[in-house]
Amino acid sequence: MFGLMNPPQTHAQAPATTSAPLPSFEVASIKPDRSGDTRSILETRPAGLHASGVTIKKLIAYAYGLEQFQVSGGPSWVSSDPYRVEAKVDDSQVEQIQKLPLMRQDDPLVLMLQSLLADRFKLKLSHTTKELPVYALVVARNGPKLQATKPGYIYTAGTKSPNGHAQEGLTVWRDRGASMDGFAEQLSRHLGRPVLDRTGLKGRYDFTVEFARDQTPMTGFKGPEGGGPAPGAENQSDSSGPTIFTALREQLGLKIESTKGPVEVVVIDHIERPSEN
Repeated sequence: MFGLMNPPQTHAQAPATTSAPLPSFEVASIKPDRSGDTRSILETRPAGLHASGVTIKKLIAYAYGLEQFQVSGGPSWVSSDPYRVEAKVDDSQVEQIQKLPLMRQDDPLVLMLQSLLADRFKLKLSHTTKELPVYALVVARNGPKLQATKPGYIYTAGTKSPNGHAQEGLTVWRDRGASMDGFAEQLSRHLGRPVLDRTGLKGRYDFTVEFARDQTPMTGFKGPEGGGPAPGAENQSDSSGPTIFTALREQLGLKIESTKGPVEVVVIDHIERPSEN
C-alpha cells in the first residue's frame, strides 16, 4: 500500500524567525552511521527522536516542514553522509506533548530539531522563493477515471488491485477519500519535484493505481533537471508493469506535465560537521 508506507508529513511549517528561544532536547547523541544499513529511518515520539541512516539534508527538510528538493546549498556531505541521532525529551515535557492532539505532537519536536541543528551543526539558513521546474497534474485527453468517494461508506480491510490482485514487481498505491490537491502533494514527494493540482476536480475520490516497482522515483525515473520526464520515460517499462506516468494516464485518466512555478526553498548559508558524542 504505497500511500500508507509513505504517509504525508504532518508537522507544522517552521514559524517566522523570532527572538524567543527554541525548545531543545534534554540530551542528544549525533554520530556518523557506519552500520552499512542502507535503510533511512526517522521516527518521532513524545519521548524523543530516533534517526538512523539519515542525511543532514533530510533532517533539515523534516525540521522545517519541507521536502528535500526544497533544501539547497551546503557541502556535498550534507546530502551524502548518513548519521545516527538519538535525542531525548525532558520528562517534564513528555506529558505536555502527550496532551496535544496526535497530529500536533510532532510540533515541539521539530522545533527542538531546529535548535539541535543550529547548536551542533552551527546551521544557518536563509529562506527564499525560486522559480523552479515543477510538475502539473492535469486531466488526460479522454477524461478522468476516478470514483467519487461515497459519503459515510465504511471500507473493509485489505488491498486489491484493479484486477483483484497485485502482480509481483508492482507497487500498489491505494487511496480513499483523496482530494486532488492532497494527491498532488503526495506525488511531489515521490517524484522529487513539486506537483501542482491543475485538474480542476473538486471533491474526494477513491482509486488504486499500479506501476512497476523499479520505476519508482526513488530509483531515478525523474526527468532531467529543468525538464519533464526523461525522453521516452512515459513509455518505458520493464516486464513487470508500466511507469507511474503511464499508469496515471491509463488507469486514472490523469497526466503529469512539465512546467515552472514558484517554490519555497531554504538555502544552507553555513554548516559544520558535529563532533561525535
